[in-house]
Amino acid sequence: MALFETSSEEPSSKRLRYAVSGVALVILVTFGIWFFFLRFISEKHTVEHFMDAVVAQDYQKGFQIWKSHGSYTYQDFTADWALDGYYGPIKSYRIESASLPPNGGSGVVVVVEVSPFQAFPENNNPQSGRNKEIRLWVERSDQSLSFPL
Repeated sequence: MALFETSSEEPSSKRLRYAVSGVALVILVTFGIWFFFLRFISEKHTVEHFMDAVVAQDYQKGFQIWKSHGSYTYQDFTADWALDGYYGPIKSYRIESASLPPNGGSGVVVVVEVSPFQAFPENNNPQSGRNKEIRLWVERSDQSLSFPL
């Protein structure tokens, strides 16, 4: 060992250590991207298809995407989503977030902000005061929609 030599490791063992550390870092970053950005992608796509049908006033298609279970009829659906319905008129929307419910369950809660204006108004626009926030339950097993309890 020389006087100024600070490392006694061989170069090949350093390469192996760096390679293993690099692979671990790539796996960790990939998991982080999936967890924060892609985890609820299919549920968000379902809500996007549904909201696109409602914005286009294709309520039959929207009701098919909704996949009603139980007593929620087409008349109930149009009473909620049609132009003169509870949430209507809906001309544009923005998906705010998607998350697991705090009490557990088999679905995902997707928060959508809807607007009666064609171009979705920014937060500093006075028209944004007419936006409504809607929480939708997306069942993971069959991608059916409902309102969370």
